[in-house]
Amino acid sequence: MKKRFMILALAGVMAVSALTGCGRMDENEVVATVEGDEISAGLANFYARMNQAQYETWYAGYMGDNMWASEAEEGKTYEESVKDQIMEDLQNMYLLEDHMKDYEIEISEEEETAVKEAAAAFDEANGLEEKGKVSGSVDNVERLLRLFMIRQKVGDAIRATADTEVSDEEAAKKTMKYVVFSYNKTDEEGGSTPLTDKEKEDLKKEAEAFAQEAKNAGDFAAYAAEKGYEAKDAAFDAEETVAIPAELAAAADKLEEGGVTDAVETDNGLYVAKVTSLLDREATDAEKQNIISQRQQEKYNEAIEGWRKDAEISVVEKVWKKVDFNELSVTMYMDDSDPYADEVKTDDRAEEDEDEEDDTEKEEEKPAGGESEAEE
Repeated sequence: MKKRFMILALAGVMAVSALTGCGRMDENEVVATVEGDEISAGLANFYARMNQAQYETWYAGYMGDNMWASEAEEGKTYEESVKDQIMEDLQNMYLLEDHMKDYEIEISEEEETAVKEAAAAFDEANGLEEKGKVSGSVDNVERLLRLFMIRQKVGDAIRATADTEVSDEEAAKKTMKYVVFSYNKTDEEGGSTPLTDKEKEDLKKEAEAFAQEAKNAGDFAAYAAEKGYEAKDAAFDAEETVAIPAELAAAADKLEEGGVTDAVETDNGLYVAKVTSLLDREATDAEKQNIISQRQQEKYNEAIEGWRKDAEISVVEKVWKKVDFNELSVTMYMDDSDPYADEVKTDDRAEEDEDEEDDTEKEEEKPAGGESEAEE
């Protein structure tokens, strides 16, 4: 089932429609080499355009028409930053291909057939002129799909070497109910303003009184509601820094089940919490999966970083520079006829479907690779 899903996902990613736009390049030029293996400008251009399509479809509306020229980091445009990642991805896929035999990985006849079918579907859906603008030849599509497949298969083999044994002690998650005494107040229009020093002092006294009374109140949530506050739930450990402030987690971690903290002050306000469980089974099991996933990703990263360190890799910058996101605009959506694909629609298609589906539940939009439509 996993293999079948991967094949269908690959086919869906490459099921694209007509492309229009400007700009061509010599696909046979070498844009980079990895351990002596040449990456063609055509393959790099096609992969870049598929990535560009995702970015322009999902982020151009937020970042504006000047998205690619905007600054992503000091001294680097958004286009340069994305292209750097695209080139590194391509190089990494070539390295993974070079190490297939290390993990006894091969592409099966079934998988090779799926690659060819997906490439043929792409070829049939696009005109010659449009394919030329994004280097969408059958050879480039097939090559990229094989690289995707190799990345998945070798990546899975690398991640499988990670230790998956995680003890309850290592992953232990406790739970709490807590109340926030914020240092900001909200006005009738929904705006937020900080409390004055005097208001903060008064709030601190209120939080301290609440904490003392809550220790004998029994039902923490009911007591909080009685006082006009909402008790929230959180899973935590001694170093929790996401769901709740680290200061609150550290204070609660010292308590036994049923214990209530004093008023814990942070930059944003004061917190009072009651420990409701010392080992929450569901949260602990979820944390075990997080730890395993982190170990697996670390194994993958270590392998790639080690290979990159030892490999001879070069980029022909004058060729790579010809892939210009400002000259060719590409947007993306999925083929509605593919039942295995997540749906991504252009604004025009979404409006048309809305008229037709007034009384039906619309499918949830999800980021995914798929049909591309480029515009001048």
